Amino acid sequence: MKELPLVPAERALKVIGGRWKVFVLYFLFEGPQRLSELRRVISGVSQKVLVQQLREMEAHGVVRREVFAEVPPRVVYSATALGLSLRPIVGALCDWGRLHADELRALDEPVPPATSRARKAGTPARPSGDERPRLRG
Repeated sequence: MKELPLVPAERALKVIGGRWKVFVLYFLFEGPQRLSELRRVISGVSQKVLVQQLREMEAHGVVRREVFAEVPPRVVYSATALGLSLRPIVGALCDWGRLHADELRALDEPVPPATSRARKAGTPARPSGDERPRLRG
């Protein structure tokens, strides 16, 4: 695994950054979860990507992976003390997202085109009401 950045904020973002890591932490704050339970509550994530994100989080010390000697083997993931220390940060991110949801949604909307008429290739744009063609004198 690559070394974590030296800048503290960048280091924190490296640990929790990733499409699914905040989701994983959020659900692990509720208690230990099996991989199948995490896949069920985090819709849209593939098993491969989820396992990759869990391994990264385990390497950073925020998630613990416990394998039980059963047939078939049972694997349970839980947040470590270090992972649980991220609870207020994840909560603040969720609060910020809820507070600014409308503003962020507006930024995602497509920008309407400048004119509603499609121009033919090679045809110059027609002046708007504010622009008047210059007359030759």
